[in-house]
Amino acid sequence: MKKLLLILSLCSGVYSMAMASDAYTIDPMHSYVGYHINHLDFSNQSGKWFVNGTLDLDSAKMQKSSVNIQIKIDDLVTGIPKLDKHLKTTDFFDIAKYPTATFVSSKASAVNNKKFKVEGMLTLHGVSKPVTLMVIENKQAINPMSKIQTAGFSAMTTIRRSDFGMMAYIPAISDEVRLDIEVEAQLNSPKAQ
Repeated sequence: MKKLLLILSLCSGVYSMAMASDAYTIDPMHSYVGYHINHLDFSNQSGKWFVNGTLDLDSAKMQKSSVNIQIKIDDLVTGIPKLDKHLKTTDFFDIAKYPTATFVSSKASAVNNKKFKVEGMLTLHGVSKPVTLMVIENKQAINPMSKIQTAGFSAMTTIRRSDFGMMAYIPAISDEVRLDIEVEAQLNSPKAQ
């Protein structure tokens, strides 16, 4: 009997650990990656992609959470159709050869109560490089519109496009690119009780 109780106790502990995080789906209507880049020192230009992906969220221990983001590069929007077309050519993103970009987290660490560093691998233009995001937890609550548990985050990082093989017009158009990321993710299903 003692052995049975011990086995049940161990199984219960393993089950609790496995259920520590919840699976969320990123809402592509309210999630995007925006970029900002200097143009000839005259202006700072920007564009954005809406994103898809998943978030495994451990609300009690955010450092155990993880994220996987996918970007369809062809969805790039700057508001200037001619520029969108140029950015998709071999001068820049070369979407015919590299149609998607991804970010897959590998580690999260708390900075303070609502701020985190999330490390992971960014794959862009066929090149994978480690990137660190500075993340702010905005809110976790029932979304009043959808009535679904929702988690919202803002993040930013800076990359060098030359690290990803995009060398065109450097330094006239800056090598350094700031990325701003907004994510809303919806709970797939409640934890089993």
